[in-house]
Amino acid sequence: MQALYAQLLVGLINGSFYALLSLGLAVIFGMLNIINFAHGALYMMGAFVAYFLLNLGGISYWWALLIAPILVGIFGMILERTMLQWLTGLDHLYGLLLTFGIALIVQGVFQNYFGSSGLPYAIPDQLKGGVNLGFMFLPIYRGWVVIFSLVVCLATWFLIEKTQLGAYLRAATENPTLVRAFGINVPRMITLTYGLGVGLAALAGVLSAPINQVRPLMGADLIIVVFAVVVIGGMGSIMGSIITGFALGVIEGFTKYYYPEASNTVVFVLMVLVLLVKPTGLTGRAA
Repeated sequence: MQALYAQLLVGLINGSFYALLSLGLAVIFGMLNIINFAHGALYMMGAFVAYFLLNLGGISYWWALLIAPILVGIFGMILERTMLQWLTGLDHLYGLLLTFGIALIVQGVFQNYFGSSGLPYAIPDQLKGGVNLGFMFLPIYRGWVVIFSLVVCLATWFLIEKTQLGAYLRAATENPTLVRAFGINVPRMITLTYGLGVGLAALAGVLSAPINQVRPLMGADLIIVVFAVVVIGGMGSIMGSIITGFALGVIEGFTKYYYPEASNTVVFVLMVLVLLVKPTGLTGRAA
């Protein structure tokens, strides 16, 4: 049972990263209709920004949780204003190809300067150690990652689905002409929305750095799985991405315990099964 609980914990942690990353993808696709294949590279940038802040500026992990998403979000907004805005109204394939090219460039630049090996990032002193729960030993940092990810995911869902700002965002994507008539700057809202989605990816990168180390290809290892999570939950569905991300992490943990050979493919098997039954995903709606 100790081994089972350990695998479930690993699955829940992976699910936290899946949920945060797929949430950012869902926000960008649901609001902007852009398939953002650069998401993994921006997740990696968040981890590297945290690494630079600590090792070059002496800025702690706690400040990195705030600063890294802002800096990478600004980088994302520059990308949106200089490149992605010109793809409005075009087929999704153009956005996918452009963001895929951006991901290759960003990963190539970091790999050229830092190689492929991981760079260590220390766990903050306040989150070191663990707690004996009786049935298992829980590392404090891993528990923090799960709780913090869940809080951020639910706060993002509340912002988009339950606030006036979220209503403006949804209206701007469905009927931008009408929204402009009310004096709202739609291009600025679109840019800020893309920055929010990118910032969520960078935040996941900061959370991941002490666990998985900082590597140029850390995003490439996750992005395909995260896209599968988004498809299963329903493209553009905020709550669907959150629930599916955590659930698939736990299912992956179960699979690693009972049938390890299938742990790397179980997500894609589930994706195929879901699409056969409901092509729009678990919580998606038909166009």
